[in-house]
Amino acid sequence: MTVAADTGPATVETIVAESFQEWSKAISNSFVPLLATGPNSSSFQGSTFHGTMRARVLGQISVVEITAGPHTVQRTPELIAKSTGRFFKLSIQLVGSGRLVQDEREAVLHPGDLSIYDTSRPYQLTFDDDFRTLVLMFPHVLLDLPAEAMGHVTALRIPGDEGLGQLISPFLVRLADNLEALSGTNGLRLVHNALDLVTTLFNGELDQLIETGRDPHLLLLGRIHDYIEANLGDPELSPGTIAAAHYISTRHLHDLFQEIGTTVASSIRQRRLERCRRDLRDPVLTDRPVTAIAARWGFTDAAHFSRIFRAAFGNSPTGYRNESL
Repeated sequence: MTVAADTGPATVETIVAESFQEWSKAISNSFVPLLATGPNSSSFQGSTFHGTMRARVLGQISVVEITAGPHTVQRTPELIAKSTGRFFKLSIQLVGSGRLVQDEREAVLHPGDLSIYDTSRPYQLTFDDDFRTLVLMFPHVLLDLPAEAMGHVTALRIPGDEGLGQLISPFLVRLADNLEALSGTNGLRLVHNALDLVTTLFNGELDQLIETGRDPHLLLLGRIHDYIEANLGDPELSPGTIAAAHYISTRHLHDLFQEIGTTVASSIRQRRLERCRRDLRDPVLTDRPVTAIAARWGFTDAAHFSRIFRAAFGNSPTGYRNESL
């Protein structure tokens, strides 16, 4: 296996595997633990197998271009049980085709097509021929959509030649062709812009599913999510104001969030902190005081903000900014 370390702004980490055993180890180390098998046989030795990964990690986001021969990877319940992180992976097919299976859905992807999947639930990816694909892997919290709602759009083929996919796919394809340009704070800002586009894309898919299925539970959760996102900067945002805006009791609101494994307050706090962290790494906002960034996202008590930011990210807001720029 050949590894070229990321030694400067113009380089990416490159991993070249010359056997299937090397490849199996490399993909698990680069993403999450995966079970890899060769074509048609779990005992495939892959003596002639060749695979290459070109990767750049920016903050919590991994951008990886994969070129390899036919094989299958599985995320099994056993492997999930040994993992702690919860990530989404977005695949953009560049060359060849791939088949993604998750949540009892199957997506066959051709060049330009996109699909998303969740590493906290089992999935399988199969490539029957040589292929090239781009994968963006990022924690659940970086996607501005409820993780439980995303379970309705995993393993859906988003065509790259129609609708929103026609607008967003070319931008993501260009990331694969220009990994060297993704460096420093500007590179981080660019991949966060990509995630904003992905959020828009899947928000549209969820809206369409809600309108088609008219699931009142999903519809309410979607409206609440949109309301929170639109009002994150309001320091008065609270369970009471959210419940009142949707004509439900605060108890019902808390029950909804309990169902998805969180609380209203922690969800608001987490989203605000992510917005602050993004702004602190934004070169365009270098001259904006930390207190102004905090206030922009609803934190009016500077000392309180500093404490919870340090607790979440292991550094003070100022220290984090200086470390990032």
